[in-house]
Amino acid sequence: MACGDFICQTVVEQKTLKNIETRRLVRFAFLGTCFVGPTLRSWYLVLEKVCGVSGKTVGLQKMLLDQGLFVPVFLANFLTVNGLLQNHSWIQIKEKLKRDYFEVLKANYMLWPAAQLFNFYIVPFQHRVMVVNLVALFWNTYLAWKANTNNVD
Repeated sequence: MACGDFICQTVVEQKTLKNIETRRLVRFAFLGTCFVGPTLRSWYLVLEKVCGVSGKTVGLQKMLLDQGLFVPVFLANFLTVNGLLQNHSWIQIKEKLKRDYFEVLKANYMLWPAAQLFNFYIVPFQHRVMVVNLVALFWNTYLAWKANTNNVD
């Protein structure tokens, strides 16, 4: 996640290395390590237990559960936790959610279902983590941009 934020700050926002917001970078590293990583690991273990590991429809089942049940709740929690770590008030967090949540969810649906289906059905098991990490680098760059733009003061 920190790499995604670094790319966001240097490429998307075109900040020089001297102007990188270190606190923001550290916040994203913290979010990835203490919130996103453990949450996703637990969720994927649930998916394995619920859907199993093999079968013609397992990948589709996992993707549908992931995108239909988990992602809508997770993205709202991500934006909320990020706002709390930025010391935003509940009012500011609610405004951020009202303004950005559905846009972020839509962007998620434009990327992750296809990426996950490709990953589950085409990519050999031993390479799946690498593929997801590559997609996640781009996704985290987008999330860093959305989580840190148009902030309400």
